[in-house]
Amino acid sequence: MTDKTDFKRTLDAYQATRGRFRVLDVPDTQYLMVDGHGDPNTSPAFTAAVEALYPVAYKLKFASKRDLGRDYVVPPLEGLWWAEDMASFTAARDKSRWDWTLMIMVPDWIDKDMFAAAVEQVGARNRPSRLDDTRLETLSEGRCVQTLHLGSFDDEAEVLARLHHEFVPGNGLRMAGRHHEIYLSDFRRVAPEKQRTILRQPVTIAAASGA
Repeated sequence: MTDKTDFKRTLDAYQATRGRFRVLDVPDTQYLMVDGHGDPNTSPAFTAAVEALYPVAYKLKFASKRDLGRDYVVPPLEGLWWAEDMASFTAARDKSRWDWTLMIMVPDWIDKDMFAAAVEQVGARNRPSRLDDTRLETLSEGRCVQTLHLGSFDDEAEVLARLHHEFVPGNGLRMAGRHHEIYLSDFRRVAPEKQRTILRQPVTIAAASGA
């Protein structure tokens, strides 16, 4: 019987502590991805994206165990979030203006042929409406700052404001990529006040000012 890898336990990128901003280097990571726009609470495209990602993720898990003898726990849902005005995240929280990419990490031993086969299998029965929008892509984030948030998504604003406006510039850094969330709790089943979410922000060294 093969061992089952749980990436939430084995990868440093899934480790975070509440109340602490940690700087880390995140390796290139492969994901299933679906893009969208708008309020995740009301957008049909958001629900449809989730409904497309999970069946493909589980088909890949089963294929990996069956064909490669490598079993693993399907990692948690993740999301990249951005907007033309980033105050939409920290002040106004205007979710109708948000763009997003929903993601589920897949191991680096999963290749494009396995992905194509999984998509074909998922589409053969009860085809998800956004299956054709699902892609396999590598995300390169590099140096990041992250922390653990406990509570509802609407309570993230204060933490993000401290991250964006205090910790990042206070440590000689600047934001360099899209806001990244990792949903350690299944928000479809866990009460908002008990949700555990890793908040991540890619950064780079700020340019020195002056001559």
